[in-house]
Amino acid sequence: MKLKIIALILILGIFIVGKDVSMAGVLTQKENDIVMISSYTAKGDMLKLDKALNKALDDKVKIYEIKEVLVQLYAYCGFPRSLNALTTFMKVTDERNAKGGYDEYGTEPTELPKEANRLEIGAAVQTELCGGPVTGRIFEFEPAIDRYLKEHLFADIFARGVISYEEREIATIAALSSMTGVEPQLQAHIQIAKNIGITQEKIDKILELTNEKPKFKNEIFGRGQKNDAYADYFTGQSYLNMLNKGSVNIANVTFEPGCRNNWHIHHKTGQILLVTQGNGYYQEWGKDAIELHPGMVVNIPPEVKHWHGAKKDSWFVHIALDAPEKDSSTEWLEPVSDEEYNKLP
Repeated sequence: MKLKIIALILILGIFIVGKDVSMAGVLTQKENDIVMISSYTAKGDMLKLDKALNKALDDKVKIYEIKEVLVQLYAYCGFPRSLNALTTFMKVTDERNAKGGYDEYGTEPTELPKEANRLEIGAAVQTELCGGPVTGRIFEFEPAIDRYLKEHLFADIFARGVISYEEREIATIAALSSMTGVEPQLQAHIQIAKNIGITQEKIDKILELTNEKPKFKNEIFGRGQKNDAYADYFTGQSYLNMLNKGSVNIANVTFEPGCRNNWHIHHKTGQILLVTQGNGYYQEWGKDAIELHPGMVVNIPPEVKHWHGAKKDSWFVHIALDAPEKDSSTEWLEPVSDEEYNKLP
């Protein structure tokens, strides 16, 4: 079989070494400090926060700017962690003052007047950040949360000034990406960040800095570009590096942790997967999922409904090979639901 021959050739050693692109310098020093302060606040790691706060002050980030980040974060990681962070910051400033140091306070925050229409102000700020009015069944289910978001978060807090909308979103993304179970909110704020001009490179750097696991590197084939052309058929972020396209398609596909493709069917031609890095799953319709590890080979027959992707806590990389036949195609179907996926070990 042609595909098996191709697979054997690849296994025997035709490898292309990929390059990893550094994003050092994408964030300003102040933005970098905001990211680390926000991350350690959200994680509740006061020892590391102490060091991050001292570093920020050494970098000439102003006291009111840091306070504003810590005050805002109560809306995202709760009063207890915000209060703990403010207590730690108070201790840091006391210690620095006792040593004779001087840290600039900067501009004091501005409160809205009592008679201000907070609902109207908050709605305008929210619309500006999100690129349009925000609606949804959740706000119909409980209108109070919509009012609190507008009147308090987007009016009272965002109207205080001191730091920019961009810096506020950087702090929010850093905090949310440091927490678990808040992926929908993280994705929403990533979209807000893009709406107000924060680049994808900066967002990627924030996510990298707040993830304390070693950075993943494709050791055999380069990661390639974000798989935007097929984004509608994936849950989570994937990357695609096409190694060959024509009579034989050879693609290196990288899945971030938790990423998987939709259920799909290859019509008139099959596909072979060669697992090169990380841990993932392969599942055929009506059968149990199979755990995948480096060195495993998956032979997917034509007309079989299936999906494949990464485990929740691991990056996953495979090479996909297929030899297109006349009128062959891929039919993309429904996503693998979170309920189905989260049942897997």
